[in-house]
Amino acid sequence: MTGEASVAEPRGAAAGAGAARPTRARHVVLWLTVLAYLITYMDRVVIATAAPVIEKEYGFSPVTMGWIFASFSIAYALFQIPGGWLGDRFGPRRALTGVVLWWSTFTAATALTWSAGSMMVCRFLFGMGEAGAFPIATRSLSRWMLPSERGWAQGVTHAGARLGGAVTPVFVALLIVQFGWRMPFMAFALIGIGWAALWFWYYRDTPREHPAVNGAELAMIEGALGAGRARVSVPWRHLLANSQLWVLSAMYFCYAYCINIFLTWFPKYLHDARGFDIALMGLFASLPLMAGVVGDLMGGWASDLLVKRGAGLKMARRSVAVVGFLTAAAMIPLAAAMDGHVASILCFCIALFGLELTVGVSWAVTLDIGGEYAGSVSAVMNTLGNSGAAVAAAVTGYIVSMSGWFAAFAVLSVLCLIAAALFLRIDASRRLEDGQGARAPEEI
Repeated sequence: MTGEASVAEPRGAAAGAGAARPTRARHVVLWLTVLAYLITYMDRVVIATAAPVIEKEYGFSPVTMGWIFASFSIAYALFQIPGGWLGDRFGPRRALTGVVLWWSTFTAATALTWSAGSMMVCRFLFGMGEAGAFPIATRSLSRWMLPSERGWAQGVTHAGARLGGAVTPVFVALLIVQFGWRMPFMAFALIGIGWAALWFWYYRDTPREHPAVNGAELAMIEGALGAGRARVSVPWRHLLANSQLWVLSAMYFCYAYCINIFLTWFPKYLHDARGFDIALMGLFASLPLMAGVVGDLMGGWASDLLVKRGAGLKMARRSVAVVGFLTAAAMIPLAAAMDGHVASILCFCIALFGLELTVGVSWAVTLDIGGEYAGSVSAVMNTLGNSGAAVAAAVTGYIVSMSGWFAAFAVLSVLCLIAAALFLRIDASRRLEDGQGARAPEEI
């Protein structure tokens, strides 16, 4: 063994190579990533819960509030690819630390805004930072998670996101009642800064660099994934010429439009159309998102189980996602049409469960087909996806003003049907980097 190889070898690797049990540093990396996803949605949905109070203080119309929501979504869509490139080019350790510090700063700055214009600018800058979160986090897992763990990993990370979205309205509502709408923005910014310090201290761009990885875990990871590189040069022309990437991205446009309604407009719907006060609004806005947490976990778990049982990546990813989209398509208009509050919320819960069955699978596909370029592949998908989120944020105010809330929810049902049809064309066993004929490994 050369001196250079000895330096690169992780602490304990020589002794650990023959150990009966590998270490589980990759699981710590996963749970740190879950925490990051949770924080992104905590910071993102604060403004949705605070919206009625902000509207009242500043006299904003629903259309003005829609453009404030859209300011985040526009930036979030525009900076997905630069964010994914940062993770691939400079490594997730530095890149993710930087973007979390950036968006935490502008989370706090939202409390200092004084007009619709200043709030739009602040939310745009906030969206620039959050745009890098999911692509860089996906890249951070691409060198750590085994192929048969990817569906679960992406499911549990997005469950963390939905959990953040689900519990935040309750806490934000309480903070607003006690301290006013500005306090939650300051409090949640501090949580992000703390996470950034923890990530930079623990994470390494490859398992081989990590002191907590023994030889057995390293052999397991590198046996499945290869040694890997901390930083890569992205072949953009080749990736963007692949039609499957655009089918995946179009599907995610439909998904992101739908989920963004529940992250931005749903609390206002409960307040305006259902007559809930601020406390009840926070509680009932959380319930469908909690059902979504279960959907995230179940979708990723079911897809990986099918892989382990020999179904293959193509059918394992496809079947779970199509069932989820069809469930959401059926339940959303039913929920919006019901007069009873409890029955309506129950149907919305089932709809969100179905919608979220798809998300861990979608992001697992970016790992399956993206390989070393998973950060950039996921960034392209999330760019088009969050173009859908931006459209949802902006046009929903107009739809509600002209046609009412049922029409706004009917759009979601149609988009779920389109997404199901698009997923039938996605083959997770075909890697983008290897060309149309090469297939990814389907199991370890």
